Amino acid sequence: MQMNTPRRSTIRLTRRGRVALVATGAVVAVTAVAVPLLIVGGEEAPRASLVIPEGWRSGQVYRAVDKVLALPAGATKKSLAKAHLKLPDIAAGNPEGYLFPATYPVDAGATPQSLLRFMVDTADRRFHRNPITAGAQHNAMDVYQVVTIASVIQAEAATKADMAKVSRVIFNRLQQGMPLQMDSTLNYALNRSTLNTTASDTKLKSPYNSYERMGLPPTPIANPGEDAMRAAINPAPGDWLYFVTVKPGDTRFTASYEEHQRNVAEFNRNNRAGASAASSPSS
Repeated sequence: MQMNTPRRSTIRLTRRGRVALVATGAVVAVTAVAVPLLIVGGEEAPRASLVIPEGWRSGQVYRAVDKVLALPAGATKKSLAKAHLKLPDIAAGNPEGYLFPATYPVDAGATPQSLLRFMVDTADRRFHRNPITAGAQHNAMDVYQVVTIASVIQAEAATKADMAKVSRVIFNRLQQGMPLQMDSTLNYALNRSTLNTTASDTKLKSPYNSYERMGLPPTPIANPGEDAMRAAINPAPGDWLYFVTVKPGDTRFTASYEEHQRNVAEFNRNNRAGASAASSPSS
């Protein structure tokens, strides 16, 4: 699985669409993952719960920790160096992808470091066991690559049912030497969530610009849940190279560029119609 990201000038072959995107800070897809009770300062009952939804980026997690611990903005991010997180060497200290989505009980003695360590330790336990490790080996990947692919799947798939198909598109593109051309990687580089990617966006000078760089992004782009991890090691069978969500509940996958262009045109018509309706005065 290709991890390097050399520049490559190429025409845009795909424009993925996900209608239900997560605005920064929004709470969606709350997981029901059970985790052990975090007890730091004694056996008292937890004072609060910290909910980390699937697909949140690290910045969203940091802000949520600041809020639940009533800390100044930016305090959790500044604590990273003191947290001594058990991350893969390739992560170079960046916990993106390893802040495991779950509901974490928070007791009175909790600190940013203890919460971040608990998230990373939970991810490490869940990611470095079968079937994830076996699936990684079967697909000639390491676990960090699986997490990276899963993070793209989490950001791109409109529904759980689409995850394995999005995974197949990623595998097919990598195997055919095509750039991934995923809007989600651009959104990560620009710290935004949007459906509207412009031609100038695709010229962004960034290792996360999967329109111009080959292979996977250099790090995960979000913190994936277990469904996305399973999809990353079990792509659905298919020859798809393109997909777009033309409207909610209607994501179309195809191997034909011409068919994809027709689907994109329908997405654009729907998008313009929705924008027009939103700007019209109410009766």
